[in-house]
Amino acid sequence: MDPDRIALFDLADQRLAWASKRETVLAQNLANADTPGWRARDVKPFDASLAEASLIPAMTDSRHMAGTSVTDLSLQTSTGEHAPDGNAVSVDAELVKVAQTDLAHAVTSDLYKAYLGMFRTAIGR
Repeated sequence: MDPDRIALFDLADQRLAWASKRETVLAQNLANADTPGWRARDVKPFDASLAEASLIPAMTDSRHMAGTSVTDLSLQTSTGEHAPDGNAVSVDAELVKVAQTDLAHAVTSDLYKAYLGMFRTAIGR
């Protein structure tokens, strides 16, 4: 890792890229909600991306909670109920995922802005 780079900004960039990719996949699911044979897809969870990149949070205090492990790192497809035409997209479930992704994006953006504000304060701007 480059010592001039700030890890929190890198992590926020990765989270925002993940949210963008997930929004694209979920939009494809919703667009194909009436397509015969379409199965809903989703990206792997963000914490799985961190595990792949060896950015697993460290337990620096014995009072910290242990993290969870993720076993499935692949693009996930729906295994739920199918319509008679073979379509497996649940619009309600997809909309819940869209809302969760929107919240993850908003929280990450707000954290990024707050961190930039602390830098501005520190340099007197």
